[in-house]
Amino acid sequence: MDPDAAWTSPTDLADYAYCPRSHFYRHHPPVGATRGEADGRRAAGERYHGRVLSAERHRAERGSAYWIGLLVGVLLVLVGIAWFLYF
Repeated sequence: MDPDAAWTSPTDLADYAYCPRSHFYRHHPPVGATRGEADGRRAAGERYHGRVLSAERHRAERGSAYWIGLLVGVLLVLVGIAWFLYF
């Protein structure tokens, strides 16, 4: 067994976090794919990353609304508990 195979580099972790397929293909390059197959796979990868990045961008833009909603919910619960204890 290769002694370096037991270690994972930060580059490998970042590559896997970006895309598990990218990490796989870095260590197992495809052999014998035709130009048409490669173009189709590339287009599928671009669509996948477009969907994922769009969802992450949407969540990042809506992050403040989430925290405001959570704060309002906690305040309503606290007001309800205070009302119940005092009345």
